[in-house]
Order: sequence, then structure tokens, then C-alpha cells
Amino acid sequence: MSVEEKSTANIDTHTSENSSNQLESQTNEELRWYDKRIVSWIPAYSEGYFQIVLLAFACFMLPGMYNALSGVGGAGIDLKTANNSSVALYSTYSGYGFFAGWICNIIGVRYSLMFSGVGYALYSGSLLYYTKHPGTSGAGAFVITAGALLGVCAGQLWAAQTSIIISYPSEDKKGRAIMTFWVIFNLGAVIGSAISLGNNMKNGSSMASDSTYAAFIALMGVGVLVAGCILPAHKVWKDKIGGQRVIQQQYPHWKVELINMLKLLVKDPRIYFVFPMFFTSNWFYTYQFNDFNAARFNIRTRSLNSLLYWLSQMIGAFFFGLILDWTRFKRTTRAKIGWGIVFVFTMVIWGGGLHFQQEYTRESAPEMSLIDFKEGRYIGPMFLYFFYGVYDAIFQTLIYYLLGCMSNNPKKNSIYGAFYKSIQSAGAAIVWRLDYYEISYMSMFASCWGLCAGSLVIAAPLVFFFVSEHTEAEEDDFNGEMINVASHVEHKE
Repeated sequence: MSVEEKSTANIDTHTSENSSNQLESQTNEELRWYDKRIVSWIPAYSEGYFQIVLLAFACFMLPGMYNALSGVGGAGIDLKTANNSSVALYSTYSGYGFFAGWICNIIGVRYSLMFSGVGYALYSGSLLYYTKHPGTSGAGAFVITAGALLGVCAGQLWAAQTSIIISYPSEDKKGRAIMTFWVIFNLGAVIGSAISLGNNMKNGSSMASDSTYAAFIALMGVGVLVAGCILPAHKVWKDKIGGQRVIQQQYPHWKVELINMLKLLVKDPRIYFVFPMFFTSNWFYTYQFNDFNAARFNIRTRSLNSLLYWLSQMIGAFFFGLILDWTRFKRTTRAKIGWGIVFVFTMVIWGGGLHFQQEYTRESAPEMSLIDFKEGRYIGPMFLYFFYGVYDAIFQTLIYYLLGCMSNNPKKNSIYGAFYKSIQSAGAAIVWRLDYYEISYMSMFASCWGLCAGSLVIAAPLVFFFVSEHTEAEEDDFNGEMINVASHVEHKE
């Protein structure tokens, strides 16, 4: 037996022994309250699916509400200040986000999420302050500073989110888990947009009302409390009680985690194929929110558009998630089908968007009357914005699914999530800055379409040649140590 084979055998033996000891310990002790099902058809609190739903509701209150604010264009304040704040947000997000997975593996998912929630609430508070003191340098500086802090907080939140969303479910249920999260998460943006619409129904200006921001601050505070209810990963069962825990409890040294993060870039080069998709995944928000929604619609119609945009994401994620878990096909085939659907949508939806964009320019838009939802001319762009939302959902879901095909290891996935969000934010910081410098609307539109199509083409080799039917336990161990027990069990089920 080779040294490598002996090492693998030792890992499997160690894993098997820990698995048996864990189950024996659980059998001998009385189940804790979070391991019991109060209602037979509702998962126990410690089951992975329940924790995913709880995570989704925390994100419902935090980035979901932030998305509702962003979706109305310029967060309801003037576009230049909002753009500068977004540049600050995504710049810090990009820099810090690269290391967020490393931090998440040290402090855990619960504290990562709670810390993040504070940043979201503070950002909404800065917008409320700005509406009270519009145009002042202090108010503008507060919004920009809050945006920079939010970049750090958001990086931490999404590293924890990625670790949970693609590590807790079994391989045949990852599409469903992503779908469940995306539907609940975007319901937050839908409700947030409904709040904005209700508060601004009689508002004919381009600025949101004070009560809009006050409502968002309160909801984000609740989100912090929900995040505090997330269980530590080592207390969570992957599928059902009596099966396997998600991960052993560990307290890694920060130097070890940093080295592991750097090793991952060398040991798993497949990740480079989806880097362009990472970069693109938030690029089109600037065009859709500012150069489409804010440029052509009044505030109440922008709020309605935002509601429809996030509602369409729920619908898109629901059906796309079912397709990605369609057991009629192998996982390798499902990945190809998913890629094909997104590529076709790229051509059709952005092709439709070209017709509407040709009707106005950055120079002509200020002289044109803003569209109201009561007008007949609203119907066409309403459907276009709706399908922009569908596209965002399936594009992001495909990224999560491909990452889930690459690993079942929570520590590895938190680092994948950090890479994803860091590179995503780098792209967003660039495009928000381009919008600040008033690059032509057509150029902004063309960059969105080109990057979406191009990034999918670059990701094609991963989809067609490197997605396997199962993720083997040995290849999922990126640091030479025992990996999570669930990876071994998954193939026996």
C-alpha cells in the first residue's frame, strides 16, 4: 500500500470511528430540545433544512430589506451620494470579503450573521439621517461611511450563508435548498418594496419618505435577533436526527485557516472557471436599478417595479431549483441543462432590453416625463423589469449549484463563498463608479449583456467536463485532515 493510500485509509478509519462514537454518544444521552420534533411534519430545530429556513428569514430581514432599498434606485436618495456609498460598500466588501470565509471558520456562522446585521441597520439609519439633512456634507459622509462598514458586514454574512446553504443539504437536495433560501430571502425584498410603495404612494418626488427608512431599521433589528437563533454548525444534523452531524466542532488557528484558504486556490483550479460569473453577478444591478428604474420612473412606480423584480426572483428560483434537483437526470446532466437555460435567457431577456434602451439616453432622459404605473406605456417595461429579476435569480442560483457540485465541506464552502462575494463586489465597485462618471446608458447596457454571455462561455468547461456525479470524500479534503462526516455518509444513502 502506498503512503497516499495509507493516509486515505487512516482518514476513513478516523472518520468511521468518530461517526460511531458520535452516534453512540447521541444514543446514550437524552436528546436535547433542539433535536426533537414537536410536530411530526416539521423538521427538528437542529436539522439542516430547518437551519436553512432560519438563515433565509435572517437574510429576509437584512440583505432582503437592503435589496428593497437598492431596487428603488439610489436607495431613495440622490444618485451621486448613493453611487459613492455603493462604491465604498463594494470596495471594502471586495477587500475584506476575500478573507471573510477564513474569519467565518474561526468565529462560526452565528456570530458572523449577527455581526453582519448591525451593519445593515446602521446603513438604513444613515439614509434616514440623510433625508433629515439632505445635501449636507456631514449627511453624505455618514451614508458613505455606513456603506463602507456595510461592505465588511455583508462580506461576513455571505461567507456564512454560502457555507450553510451548500453544506447542510445532501447532494440530491442542494437545488431545493438554494431555491428555498432564495424564495424566502427575496420575500424580504418583496415586503420591503411593498412597504416602500405604501409609504410613497402619494409621494410624487424622487426621494423616499422618512417612515420608509424607519420601518427598514426596525425590521433589520429583528434580523439580528433571528441570526442569533442559528445553531453552531457542530450541533446541526445534515438530514435527520440520528444521521450525521454537519461538522465536528473545531477551533482552528487563524494561521492554519489562512494557509488553507491559499492552498485551495492551488489545489482546486476548477474554481477559476466561475470567477468571471462571480465578477458579473452584481454588475447588472447598477444598470437595472439606476439606469433603468431610477432613470425612467417616478418613486412610487420604482417601488412597484422593485416589488415585481424581487417577486420574480422568487418565481425564477423556485422553478430553476426544481429543475436542478430533477431526479430523472444525473447531476452532470442537470448542470448542463441549468447552464443551457441561463444562456438562452441571457440572449432573450437582454435582447429584449436592447429595444427599450434605444428609446432614451443619459442626455435625453432628464427631459423626458417619468413613467407612472397608471399609464399604458408602463406595461412593456414592467414585464422587462420582471424578467430582469428572473434572470438574476437563475444566474445566481446556477453559481451556487456549481459550487455545491464542487464540495460538501463546510469549511471549504465558506471560503468558496468568500471568493464569490469578494470578486462579485469588485465588479460592483467598478460599475457603480462608472455610473457615477455618467458613462452612456447604452455602454452600461452592453457591458451587462456582454459580461453575462462571456462569463457563461468561460464557465462552460467546468459545467461540461468537471462536474462529477458525486463529490468524493477524498477530493473534498483540502487541508489533509479529517473532513466532515457527512461527505462519507452521502454516498451510502
